[in-house]
Amino acid sequence: MRVTGTLLFTSFFLLVLGGCQQKQARQVYGYVERMDPALDLLLDSAAQGEILADGFEWSEGPLWVESGHMLLFSDIPRNAIFKWTEERGIEPYLSPSGFTGENFKGREPGSNGLMLNAEGKLVMCQHGDRRMAVMNSTITEPKPEFQTLADRYQGKRLNSPNDAVFDHAGNLYFTDPPYGLPGNVDDPEKELPFQGVYKMKADGTVVLLVDSLTRPNGIGFSPDERTLYVANSEGEAAKWYAFDVEGDSLKNARIFYQTPWVEGLKGGPDGLKVDRHGNIFATGPGGIWIFDANAKVLGRIRLPEATANCALSSDGKYLYLTSDMYLARIALK
Repeated sequence: MRVTGTLLFTSFFLLVLGGCQQKQARQVYGYVERMDPALDLLLDSAAQGEILADGFEWSEGPLWVESGHMLLFSDIPRNAIFKWTEERGIEPYLSPSGFTGENFKGREPGSNGLMLNAEGKLVMCQHGDRRMAVMNSTITEPKPEFQTLADRYQGKRLNSPNDAVFDHAGNLYFTDPPYGLPGNVDDPEKELPFQGVYKMKADGTVVLLVDSLTRPNGIGFSPDERTLYVANSEGEAAKWYAFDVEGDSLKNARIFYQTPWVEGLKGGPDGLKVDRHGNIFATGPGGIWIFDANAKVLGRIRLPEATANCALSSDGKYLYLTSDMYLARIALK
């Protein structure tokens, strides 16, 4: 199902209002597996997640916006972005969010990863329009009017940008798997023969950093921005990679962590976030994996559904989760 009009967008909003959001007590979602004592510095081993809202088709790209004390996130199949606040719960925010044309033939037209640029404007990975774009309007008065930041590499259209992160100099690093193409990797309109990791420099130049990953997905920096982490979401063996950042190149490519395939665990390497101390919260098989900077597994937030991405609140008190049909969160220390 794809929502393109205001009527359907509003209808879904009313459906969510009639769901779990209005319940007095929020439903418990997930639990913590403690694998190392160092986890106790990050969250209580008895902590449990809570569902904030449900009824989405595939929630993704959570972004905490401190200026509005709100969480924004994508629902990719619905081509929409929603807003959650403690006071008002779920509200519609922006539609369309990732495909501005007509008659999209695939399953994932909408926006994926969301972030703010230095001016506080919303930047998004747009599946359907196959580009990195910035919303022209302010964060508090959103309008579906966009400016293209990057949509081509050496004259060929990107696949479908998935996730991205800014460095402190304003350079934009993003991944480009084929998930947003109607035919995925075999789509006849796919123009690039690889799935890339890119750097868009402040002058608009797009530099290819990596072309060897099969499905580059989540991306994030270490606090000193000397290491770039990239999740690869294809295959039974879940892998996260690390690269040394040297100017316009990535060096010393290595597997940061790899897990064996375990039947029955939903999800794989997808979105990830790095906290101010260098700990990594990475979606993977069975939920959110928590690593320290040396790739030691500290624990896992076990979740029953495949989890796409996560976001830290500005004060570090909560980790927000987009997990299939749910928006959820878990309290941190």
